[in-house]
Amino acid sequence: MLALTPLPPIWREGRAPLEFAELIRDPVWQGTGVPRGDGRPVLLICGFLAGDPSLSSMAAWLTRIGYKPARAGLRWNVGCLGETVDRLEERAEELSEEAGRKISLVGQSRGGTCAKALAVRRRDLIEAVITLGSPLRDQLDIHPGVWAHVHLVGVLGTLGVPGLFSVRCRNGECCTQANAEVASALPEEVKLTSVYSRSDGIVRWRSCLDDDATQVEVAASHIGMAANAQTYRAIARALARTA
Repeated sequence: MLALTPLPPIWREGRAPLEFAELIRDPVWQGTGVPRGDGRPVLLICGFLAGDPSLSSMAAWLTRIGYKPARAGLRWNVGCLGETVDRLEERAEELSEEAGRKISLVGQSRGGTCAKALAVRRRDLIEAVITLGSPLRDQLDIHPGVWAHVHLVGVLGTLGVPGLFSVRCRNGECCTQANAEVASALPEEVKLTSVYSRSDGIVRWRSCLDDDATQVEVAASHIGMAANAQTYRAIARALARTA
């Protein structure tokens, strides 16, 4: 069983700042050695307990290599999955209409599961999905310490704190459609790339191995995957395949 596979020590997630320091010294940061973009919109979706600013460095880099990154409009990705995907659907509609073409999605961790759900729902809007350390096969195949944070958010949401998911998201109908979309196969015309790391201390890497995805392994922490030179090369190549 996947859940019995031990995770790397979570303290190794502390190397994320070093990954960013290595990134800005790497030629890829300036766009060297990777395919140039074609100006298409790329919607960036942050991970659990993170907000749009967590992907600011990636947004700057995507602009530098020729894409048009867009924020998802999430202050913190802690809301009901169904409601979050509904909001992202509205955002994707806006971006696609403005550009007059389909868009691409890049999602980190929980943001990647949201991205896959959206792409299953709206193949008419999405041409490519790139997930970073996203547990596509089991959304709760995560470190017990992080699961405790998930539980805490759920308790607070159940008690009425606005903007948080709650028990009804697990047992009710509000997330039924979105959860089914995460578990569904993507249509052939939507390209899925799953970037994962065996040294991920938050998500068990085997849960990232969606059967429909092009799977790309990088040497990264979970937190630092969105600021990792290998990840950036993988993103550039994945976006270029759908140009």
